[in-house]
Amino acid sequence: MASLRVATRMFCAAAEAAAAPVSKTRWERLKNSKAGVWCRGLVSDYKEACREMVVGAWERPVKASVYMTFLGGAWACFYTKPDQSSFEGALLERSNQLALLSPWIRSANSDGHVQSLVKLRNEGRLRHASLGLLSLVYHSSYDPDATLYEAQCSNLSEPWWEFPRRVLDVGFVGRWWILDSKMQDYDVNTEEFKHLPAHMQVTLPPTVQEVERNERLHKESWLPLMVEVEEEEEKETKVVDRMEERISEESQMKPLKD
Repeated sequence: MASLRVATRMFCAAAEAAAAPVSKTRWERLKNSKAGVWCRGLVSDYKEACREMVVGAWERPVKASVYMTFLGGAWACFYTKPDQSSFEGALLERSNQLALLSPWIRSANSDGHVQSLVKLRNEGRLRHASLGLLSLVYHSSYDPDATLYEAQCSNLSEPWWEFPRRVLDVGFVGRWWILDSKMQDYDVNTEEFKHLPAHMQVTLPPTVQEVERNERLHKESWLPLMVEVEEEEEKETKVVDRMEERISEESQMKPLKD
């Protein structure tokens, strides 16, 4: 009876050992977890999306090229977007260019715009905002370090609909467009010509005939000067002969008078 009980226990223990699950590894447990299932689904979705994108580009090359052009242009605009330091550098460069000119020949439009920007910069009122593909420079009412009540109170700040009025420049594709446009003909003072007639204040581009004439005259100016020595010698000999004839006539006339 005791041996039967021992045998029964042995068979039960063997059955339990056979029915017990095999211990899994850490990688398998991580793979079958909720996070693992979510990551596998995400990778599968991205894989399917990339496959569909390649197939769609192969079937519609024109549409794909247009999309790639827009994406490339957006990336180029984002990469060449100017920042605040580039604006300050461009402003100082334009200010130095105007400083090299006499006040009498500076353009009033260029000088006034640059001087106003320099004044705002010295007061600490210039602000820079990045909008992804372009940059904006605008001015504020106070310096950010000012401790005045008007500068710190949010209820007294300027409303957002007045923001376009405070924009000073637009940076796009590595250039500050308003600053460059203001600096056109910065060395021409239009006030000097306001007293002239209207037809003299406007300069028109030269015509094709005038351009050809100027080029011809310029080429002729480089040619060596040809001096006709023989003709000059003949003229000199003629003058000498005439003088000798006059002297001989005068010498002949004197004895007759005597």
